[in-house]
Amino acid sequence: MPGQGAGEFRSAHPERRLEDALAAPVVAAIQSTGGYGGLVYLRSRDRRSLVLCVVCGVPRSLLRPWWRVPVGGALPMSEAYRRGEDLWLPDERAAMLRFPQFTAALPYSFAHAYHPVRVGGEDVGVLAVLRSATREPVDELAVREALREAGRDMEERLTDFARRMPGREGPDAVAYGIDYDDQPVNVRLPTPSVRAVEVGIIEWDLDSDRWSGDDDALSLLGIRREEFDGTMAEVEDRVSPDDLYELRASRREAEETGQVRARHFRVMDEEDTRVRYRPLELWGHVVRMEGAARILVGALVDAAGGLTAAEAAERLPDGLFSLDQDGRVIYANRRCQELLGSELEQLLGHYPWEVLTWLHDPAYEDRYRAAMLTQEPVSYMVRDPDGVWLGFVLYPGVHGLTGRVFRTNAPAGAEPGRTLAPVGGVAGAPSELVAPTRAGALYHVVQMASVLTEAVTVRDVCRAVAEQLLPGFGAQEIALYTIREGRMYLLWESGYPEHFLDAFEGVPLDANLPGVHALTTRLPLFFESPEALVNAYPGLALDTMRAWSFLPLIASGHPVGSCILGWSTPHRFTPEERSALTALGGLAAQAMERARLYDAESAVARGLQEGLLPHRLPAIERMRTTGRYLPGTQGMAIGGDWYDVIRTGRGVALVIGDVEGHSVGAAAVMGQLRSAVHAFAASGRPPQEVITHTNRLLAELETDVFATCCYIELEPATGRALAVRAGHPPPLLRHPDGRTESLDLPGGVMLGVQPDAVYPVTALTLASGSVLALYTDGLVETPGSDIETGIEEVRLRLAHSRTDSVEELADQLIRTARRTEDRPDDVALLLTAYDWAPGNGT
Repeated sequence: MPGQGAGEFRSAHPERRLEDALAAPVVAAIQSTGGYGGLVYLRSRDRRSLVLCVVCGVPRSLLRPWWRVPVGGALPMSEAYRRGEDLWLPDERAAMLRFPQFTAALPYSFAHAYHPVRVGGEDVGVLAVLRSATREPVDELAVREALREAGRDMEERLTDFARRMPGREGPDAVAYGIDYDDQPVNVRLPTPSVRAVEVGIIEWDLDSDRWSGDDDALSLLGIRREEFDGTMAEVEDRVSPDDLYELRASRREAEETGQVRARHFRVMDEEDTRVRYRPLELWGHVVRMEGAARILVGALVDAAGGLTAAEAAERLPDGLFSLDQDGRVIYANRRCQELLGSELEQLLGHYPWEVLTWLHDPAYEDRYRAAMLTQEPVSYMVRDPDGVWLGFVLYPGVHGLTGRVFRTNAPAGAEPGRTLAPVGGVAGAPSELVAPTRAGALYHVVQMASVLTEAVTVRDVCRAVAEQLLPGFGAQEIALYTIREGRMYLLWESGYPEHFLDAFEGVPLDANLPGVHALTTRLPLFFESPEALVNAYPGLALDTMRAWSFLPLIASGHPVGSCILGWSTPHRFTPEERSALTALGGLAAQAMERARLYDAESAVARGLQEGLLPHRLPAIERMRTTGRYLPGTQGMAIGGDWYDVIRTGRGVALVIGDVEGHSVGAAAVMGQLRSAVHAFAASGRPPQEVITHTNRLLAELETDVFATCCYIELEPATGRALAVRAGHPPPLLRHPDGRTESLDLPGGVMLGVQPDAVYPVTALTLASGSVLALYTDGLVETPGSDIETGIEEVRLRLAHSRTDSVEELADQLIRTARRTEDRPDDVALLLTAYDWAPGNGT
C-alpha cells in the first residue's frame, strides 16, 4: 500500500489512487518512444527497496522476480534510482556489459530506458520503457526527451496526489507522500479501434409471417422504412438465393424449439453499380402474445467481424491458438485441438504448459517469455507423447500472443523432448528449426544467486528462497528446516495448513522422514505423486499436495538443514529441473550458513553495544528525558554513538557523542570516552573543563580516531544551562509556543584533533514546556543530500508533532532516520522536556 496515511485516503476517495497518477504518463512514454511496455517503480516505505507499482504492456507474471528489488542491487532500475540519472540500454550486449546478473536472469534481447521519478526535488522512483531491439532504431536523445516529458507529467500528478492526502499539509507534504508496498497494478495499452458491431431488434409474427424491425435492423437488411410493408417476401428479396434455406429454417426452428440460435445468411448490399453480400446472424426466442400470436423477438447482428475471422481460422490446415498477455489460452481452432490432443474446454483459461504434461518444462515457458519480452516472433519444436514432432511459431503483441502449430519432421540429430529454435529468426518452414535453445531453468538459478547476495539475516535468506522457488517452479508450499542439537527445527514455512507441521518440530536425525533422509544421505528426493511418497514412507501424514521435492541444504560439506517443496498437482520433474533445484539447494545452504554466522555476530555486537549504553536514565525533578539508539544497517550493527544523563554538583549534564567508525574498536573508544565524561562531570568540573579534559584524553590514547560531542549542563530549578559543542551537529530547541530552532552554538574542533583546543561555552535558558533534542549525524544525514537539509527536516518534524508523550515524540523523530534506504551510520537521540506536563506540548 502507499505511504503512511495513503491507505485511508484511497479508501475514502477510490478515484484518487496512487497508480492513477502514473498510468497516463506511462502510456504516453511508451507511445512516444515506440515501445511496447513500461514500468514504474516507487521506493518502499522503509526506503530499502524499489517496488513495482505500475506495469503496462508486459505481463505481470513475467516480472514476478522483480516486483521488489533492492535499492543497492546491481540492476538497471536500482542504479538509475541511486544515481538520479537516465539510463539507456539499446540491446542485450549493452545490458550484459553493465548488468551481467540481470542479463543472465533475463537472457532476451530488448532495449530498455530508465528515468528517475522526482517529486519535490527528491527521487521517489523510476520510470522504465521497453522497446524491441531489432525493429526500427530510435534516437537515444528522442528517448531521453520523451522520458523526461513523461517524468515531468508524472511529477505534477504525484505532487498533487501527495498534497491532497490527509495529514500531509505543510512544506514537508511531498517528502513523505510517495511510497509503495503493494502488488503491481496492470495498465493496458489502448487497443486499436475496430468497427463497431451493428445490432438491430426484430419481431417476426410467425402466424401471419410478417416482419417488423427498428431502424438498425432495416438498415442491416438494406431496406428503407418508407418502402417496407413488412412482408416476408420483401425480406427474402434481400437475402442471397444461396441462403434462403437458412432464413426459412430459422422459422421452423423457432416453431419447434421456441428459439433461434445463430442462423447465418447473407444480404445483398448495393454499392455503386456492384452488388456485395454482407453476412448477418439471427438470434431470438418466441414470445406468446394475446390472441395466441407467436412472436419471434430477437436480434439481427452484423457478422462481418469476429465471426468471419473465427470461421477463417477453422479452415486453416495448421493449428491456430491465442494466449492472453499473461500466457493463458483464450482461443484454439479445431486443428490445434487435434494436434495437441486436448479439448478446447481443457485449454481455455489455462497455461498450455500446465494442461499438457509433455509441455511441462521450463524451456517451453521460456520461449513464451522470450516472445513477450522481445516482441519478436519465436519458433521451436516439440516431440509429443506419440513421437510426433510439432513445430510452434509464436507471434507476440502487447495485448497477447497468437501461435501456429503444425506437424513437421525431426531435424537430424534432434533429441526427443528437446526444444529447438530457429537460426536467425522465425522459422517460416519446418526445415529452419534446427538450433537448440538455452536451458529454461538456468535462469532461476542465476536469479536466486543474485537475490541471495542481498540477503543478510537468516530471515532474509528464508524469505528470498521462498519468493524465488515458489513462483519460479510453480510450487505452492515450502518449508525450510535447520539442525540444532541433533534435531530438525522449522525456520520458515508458506502454504501449509495451520498446525500441519507441528508434528514434525524437533524430530531427531534418525526419524524415518524424507526431509531427514535427504539431509542425512545428502541426496535430493523427488516424488511425482502421493502414491510414490506413501510407498516409500508408509504412514507419513500428507496434506493436499500431489508432488514433492526434498532438498538437502549442505554448505561446504556441512549439513545445514532441508528444504521441502510441494505442488498441488502431480508434477513431472525433468532432469533439467532436478539439477536446477539441487543447485538452488546448495545456494540456499551457503547463504543460510553465512546468515547464521551474521546473526550470531550481530547478537554479540548488540549485547556489547547495549552494555556500553546506559540501561536507564536517572529521574530528575522538572525534567523528562528519554534516549534512543538505532544501529546502522551494515556490518555488525555496532558503532561509537552514545548518550548519557549525569547528575553534577550544580544540576544535571545532558551528553551525546559520536566516535567515528563502525567496529568493536570504535565501541571500545566510545566506552572510554563515556566513562571519562561521566567521571569529569560527576566530580563537579564545569562544562568547558569536562570537554577539554576529554579531548586531551582522546589525543593521549593515540587511537587514530576522532569523536564529536555536545555537552549541556542544566540547572533544573531555573532552566539555566551552559552548552559546549565539539564538532557535533547543533541541538534543536522547541519553545513552549511551538516555535522550533536549531541552536547556533559556537563550537570547537572534534575531540582528539588538537590536544590543546579551546571550547567556548554558551549560556541558555529553557522556559517551562521547552523540548531539547540532542542527536548524532546519523539522524540527519541522507545519501545525496546535505546535512542542513536533514536538520531542517527533523526540525519540522519536531515542530509539527502534537503528542503529549516524550516517548512517542522520540519514536517519531527516530523514524526519520529509518526513511533512508541504506543507513550505514548509527543514530543516537537524547530528548529532554523541561517542566513539561501533558497539554503544554500541544
